[in-house]
Amino acid sequence: MNKIVSKIRASLLCGALILYNSISVSAQADTLRIMTYNVLYYGDTPPCQGSHSESHGYLKTIVAYSNPDVIGLEKMAAIPIYTGDHSGSAPAGFADSVLQFALNAAYPGRYAYCSYTNASSADNIDVLFYNQQKLGFVNILSSYSNITDFNTYKLYYKSADLASTHDTVFLYVTLNHDNSGSGSSDAAIRADQISGEMAHIESHFTSLPNAINMGDFNTHNSDEACYQTLVAPANTAFRYYDPPFSPDGEVSYPADWDNNPSSYASFLTTSTRQSNLPNSCGSNGGGKSWYDHIFLSAVIINGSAGLSYIPHSYRTIGNDGNRVGISVNDAPTNTSAPSDVIEALFQMSNKYPITIDLAVNPHNVGIAETAHAEEEVTVINPVCNELTMHLPASLIGKTIHIQAVDMPGSLQLDHALLVTSQTTTLQNTLRPGTYLLRLSSDGQVFVNKLIVSIP
Repeated sequence: MNKIVSKIRASLLCGALILYNSISVSAQADTLRIMTYNVLYYGDTPPCQGSHSESHGYLKTIVAYSNPDVIGLEKMAAIPIYTGDHSGSAPAGFADSVLQFALNAAYPGRYAYCSYTNASSADNIDVLFYNQQKLGFVNILSSYSNITDFNTYKLYYKSADLASTHDTVFLYVTLNHDNSGSGSSDAAIRADQISGEMAHIESHFTSLPNAINMGDFNTHNSDEACYQTLVAPANTAFRYYDPPFSPDGEVSYPADWDNNPSSYASFLTTSTRQSNLPNSCGSNGGGKSWYDHIFLSAVIINGSAGLSYIPHSYRTIGNDGNRVGISVNDAPTNTSAPSDVIEALFQMSNKYPITIDLAVNPHNVGIAETAHAEEEVTVINPVCNELTMHLPASLIGKTIHIQAVDMPGSLQLDHALLVTSQTTTLQNTLRPGTYLLRLSSDGQVFVNKLIVSIP
């Protein structure tokens, strides 16, 4: 069984005991629904899809129906990371607006979001939201930049006895938005993106733990190098599985969904629109390809580490299998979801969201997590008068760049430090609040959540 390290363990700091929220359902009976959704520049200003309030309403309708616990929103308009960041066009703090007017409007108090990055200075970013009643966010384990950022988020499950046992199940979720395009050069870029992402992930593990790799991969068939890197890697300890192929066996390899969409009709995720209506954003043509996937590690497939894939739970929300070449709301009448959900899918994005379900049993972990903890940065939260960090030994003798950004996106700390010890302490100059702490050195990037409390 894994022991929660100090960065997520209940700690007595500043005279206050941090208590974990717990859930009322039994662990053996609990499930997690995972959703990934390309939301097509949601938050763009001026909006290409319609007003922000309208988009919030559409997403609220979709989330209320699909009821997910983990939500990866890809291709959001880039949210400013710091004052003067002009990479994207979303308002500062837009993720909080998503919480207030869409996600928590559907399920009050349920959702929070992980720290997000934009080291690529792209015009779009990915943001991971999670059910804070069931899950906690540890940090961004790995962050890789190639046109856009590819982040791997570390979450933990809040079992009912977590506060007393400190035992939990960890879940690692990698979000993707790969380069688009059908040319060979476009496919080569996608291959570089996923191979770079995987190299970063492999540096942290000897084999994949409870890991999900999901998002919009823009792959046109299963033979593409980027797809093969995930499902048929040279190192089989880092193999992912695409559930409709394995273990569900509903389709088989090789698969060419771009040139033969009818064979994959119920799995198509692009496009919800036959024409450019209701606006000029995104692609048209109706159901024509399968760009969005949720890949699962072997230990999730076989259930050996506390989480297990529920067979045949993979679902393309709103795709009834009759959408080849037509819109989600065209005739024949789409009865796979309520009519308001179907309309929201048409209005919200040109992509369909997809979901899978996991069963949770945190006290049935057959193998230990094999993370290289020595390559992680640990931050002692909450911070009072001093900021204490435990750093990898590989950083000793190097100068690291330390930045802290508050949730509205303003840079509040910008400091260079020569590392002389694995445990480093700085005088805290930050006001109480929650921050994104980013440490970088020689191409290595570590991102953590920082909580500053009142002394």
